[in-house]
Amino acid sequence: MNSSHKTDQAQQAWQATSPRDCGLVYSKGIAMGLGDSVPGVSGGTIAVITGIYETLIHSICRVDLVLLRLVLSGQWRQGWRHCNGTFLLLLLIGILSGLLLSARTVLFLLDNYFAPLMSFFIGLVLASTWLLRTELNWRHPGNLIAVLLGILLTSGVGLLEAGSGEPSLIYLLFCGAVAISAMILPGLSGAFILLLLGAYETMLQALLGLELLRIAVFFSGCIFGLLAFSRLLDWLLSNWHQRSYGFICGLLLGSLSVLWPWQQPLSFYTDSDGVQQVLRSQNVSPLDYEQLSGQPPLLLISLVAVGAGIALVLGLHRSFRNSDQAGSARGKV
Repeated sequence: MNSSHKTDQAQQAWQATSPRDCGLVYSKGIAMGLGDSVPGVSGGTIAVITGIYETLIHSICRVDLVLLRLVLSGQWRQGWRHCNGTFLLLLLIGILSGLLLSARTVLFLLDNYFAPLMSFFIGLVLASTWLLRTELNWRHPGNLIAVLLGILLTSGVGLLEAGSGEPSLIYLLFCGAVAISAMILPGLSGAFILLLLGAYETMLQALLGLELLRIAVFFSGCIFGLLAFSRLLDWLLSNWHQRSYGFICGLLLGSLSVLWPWQQPLSFYTDSDGVQQVLRSQNVSPLDYEQLSGQPPLLLISLVAVGAGIALVLGLHRSFRNSDQAGSARGKV
């Protein structure tokens, strides 16, 4: 199945959506927003978990010259349908809602129940990788190499040292393109990439101080990176489907080392409030964690959290699959 055919299917699926379908996409957007707020978790990971990754990439690719011509000629409805506008808008609103919710939920859990929260995400990743296993032949050497490359990329990012110094506007443009590209890749955290590039604190201060020039330059880089990298992903998914999913599975598996619940801090950075935040850490055994950190490992709760994450993904997958089968006669995804 080629790219245009799959995109047309996604487009047809969202020309006439029911309130239930809209609510489903909105809820997936919330999950992506919550995921983006957690260090080591990306919105791309959540998109894979909820089964909308390819639809998202194909829809972003429809923001093109054809859409521009339709808009400039006053064909608003055709342009909206061309770019799968309903899907993208609902997802965007959901992501923003998730980011707002994270201020009191995910951040509270990060501060007070770090190990169970990371364990829950490990359960999500394990179950998602298990479900994606059918997308590729695991005995093919090329697919296994793609899996290995994904694991090495995600694991290797965590070993890099953060950059320092005052970034220039050209560098901020580059940082925006790289960060947004990482964000739509499963297993890579855009916020963490900004930390490594030395632009996280700069952009945080720019947002708080409403430095419009820096914000505009960074946002322009994000738009360029999103449109360019999504087209690369779309081409890879269409022409190298099994290799692409092998790489995605590798990214997910590699993220397990980043999500390990028991970590000992190695280096820090100071945020805009003057508070030290962990930049790099090393994974330790839960049996040694209490001695090293002075905090209880919460091993039993963490194991339950892994099971809860696995159960949630498998349950959602079954629910989405049943919904898809029920709506297939009406052309719904």
